[in-house]
Amino acid sequence: MSKVDVSKVDVFRTLHRKRAQGDPLVLPGPWDAASARVCAEAGFPALATPSAGVAASLGYEDGATPADEMFAAVARIVRAVEVPVSADVEGGYGLAPKELVERLLEAGAVGCNLEDSNGGVLKDPHEHAEFLAEVRSAAADRLFVNARVDTFLHGDGEPERAIERAALYVAAGADCVYPILAPVDVLPLLRAGIQGPLNMVARLDGEGPSPAVLGELGATRVTFGPGLQRRAVAALREITDGLTK
Repeated sequence: MSKVDVSKVDVFRTLHRKRAQGDPLVLPGPWDAASARVCAEAGFPALATPSAGVAASLGYEDGATPADEMFAAVARIVRAVEVPVSADVEGGYGLAPKELVERLLEAGAVGCNLEDSNGGVLKDPHEHAEFLAEVRSAAADRLFVNARVDTFLHGDGEPERAIERAALYVAAGADCVYPILAPVDVLPLLRAGIQGPLNMVARLDGEGPSPAVLGELGATRVTFGPGLQRRAVAALREITDGLTK
């Protein structure tokens, strides 16, 4: 028996539709229940957990969190807020699509990120598309699937390769495409070549464009990866450094 609220999935999916240019869906990334409550109380309509931020909060390196601990962390975040929560579950932890979907639904997630690389190596795009199609089949309309494209992270960085992979993933049933770390100057090209919602990551150090600017360039939604968690840790370090002075 899944714990996901189907109405929240519908709300989350609707939030991605017909976004005005310059008004992307902004999804902050909480790493625990307390940070999730802060984000929800700030008025954000939905949240998206970052695997790296959750990993750090649990004492693991990025990519090293055991599946059980990741799903438990997602469930705690979901329980803490009323807004929809999508979960970054990396490459799926080697779980079969049906089990992966059931674990996500049991945790109460309305969606998930699934990346197309493993250990720094890009997966075969056709095999990954088949995996996504199986996830979509098992989930039906109960999950919003965000397909991460890692060509700018681990590939040659050519926009054409990202667009080719995106086409396969959308055809397989992905609801959104996430070309992580794509340079801002190729965003219009990606927008022109990729069907459906497009996820871009924004920096929190002031060095990159704002979410609104990313929206103007073609982003449907904006996430921050582990940026909020790392800023919080930096703030805590500054506080603790002053405790003994």
